[in-house]
Amino acid sequence: MAVSQAADTEELMTCLRIQIYHPPGFSHHLYDLLPMNRRQTQDAEDPVRVGRDGQACKFLLNDLRVSRKQLALQAFRAPGDPELRFTAQNLSQRGRVTVNGTALGYLEATELPDKALLRFGFYELLVLREPGDAKAKFDVLFQRRDASPSLEMGQGEGSGTPVMESGLPGLFKSPSQEPSETDEALIISYCSLFIL
Repeated sequence: MAVSQAADTEELMTCLRIQIYHPPGFSHHLYDLLPMNRRQTQDAEDPVRVGRDGQACKFLLNDLRVSRKQLALQAFRAPGDPELRFTAQNLSQRGRVTVNGTALGYLEATELPDKALLRFGFYELLVLREPGDAKAKFDVLFQRRDASPSLEMGQGEGSGTPVMESGLPGLFKSPSQEPSETDEALIISYCSLFIL
C-alpha cells in the first residue's frame, strides 16, 4: 500500500489521564455525567472545568456536595518547551482544592507535575500527563479508581479527611451531607436554630 507524501503527518495528542476516586458507601451515580473511559479531545485554549454546573463545566460530577465550578485544568506551553503542560486552579469560593498536599484558595493556581494528586471534598483525582506533540489540542480521559491514590502518592489515606471549608464547623455530621459550597439558605436555617 502506497503512502501519500502529500498527506499531513498525524500528531500524537497529549493525554490528560484523570483517575478519580471517591470512598465507597455513597451514591453509585456520582460519575454518571462524566465520559468515563472515553477520550475527549479538547482545544488547548479551553480549560478542563470540573463541577456540577452544566453551563460552566464540561465535565460534571453528579454530587450536590461539589461546587458548581470546582476546578479547572488549563494547558500552557513554557517558552522553548514544545510540550503542553497544565495548571490546576481552584474555582470554588467556599471549598478548597489541594495539589500534592498544597492547598489552593479561590482562583489560586499551580503548575502540575506529570503525576499529581488533586483532592477536594471526598474526591481524589490522580492526574497523569502523557506527552504528545500536538500543540492545539489534547485528550482528556476519565477513569474510575477503586483504591485511594493517596497511599500511592505517599500522602496517607485521604478518604477519612475530607478537604472542606464549609465555614460552619460541626454543622455537618454525615459526609453525605457535607457540601463544599454552602448554600445561603442553609446558613440562614442553621443560624435560625440558635435564635429560636
